[in-house]
Amino acid sequence: MNDCIISASILNANYFDIKSDIQKLKEANIKWLHLDVMDGMFVQNISFGIPFIKNLKQNISSMVFDTHLMIEKPERYIENFIDAGSDIITFHYEATDDIKKCIDMIKSKNILAGISIRPVTPVEEIYEYIKDVDLVLIMSVNPGFGGQKFIEATYERVKKVKEYSLKIGKKIYIQVDGGVNKDNINLLIESGVNTVVIGSAIFKGNIVDNVNNIINSKR
Repeated sequence: MNDCIISASILNANYFDIKSDIQKLKEANIKWLHLDVMDGMFVQNISFGIPFIKNLKQNISSMVFDTHLMIEKPERYIENFIDAGSDIITFHYEATDDIKKCIDMIKSKNILAGISIRPVTPVEEIYEYIKDVDLVLIMSVNPGFGGQKFIEATYERVKKVKEYSLKIGKKIYIQVDGGVNKDNINLLIESGVNTVVIGSAIFKGNIVDNVNNIINSKR
């Protein structure tokens, strides 16, 4: 159970003292940094972009940059986000008319490719792409804002993706993003999740203590 990776979402970090927050993540042995990129079009909110990620990478290259593109037509910028230092690029199934092109662009740069779906999108719609990607991100809240309540139907959606990946013999990261905390992480792992995105539950309060509480809650 303890091999479930925590990807810390800096959407909830203190941007005025982000170096300190990231140092605390390192102290808590967090290896993955989740970067939510929002364009104000695919989702209503706007976050940060390529220069921000590039500057972060130059200072903390030891962490895995898990970049989640919540943007329209991600194929326009995939190469830029890779050049900025992303180790994983996840784009939304609903955001592009050319899913294969997005996957091929990412894989051609020898980094991991992920595909994500909103809570309203049936997981069956992405089955045909699972054989080609490295990660499936199942949103457990509506994308665009942090601090939302976890959607309970997520467990069954995870199980379906897990069952299908086993059926075709494809090993993938199954990731959940939204409302994850120490109270639901065990059920997520039991459902088939092997990486979770956590924001508010890490950054609200003492980061090191929060991470340790989450890790210690795993059984």
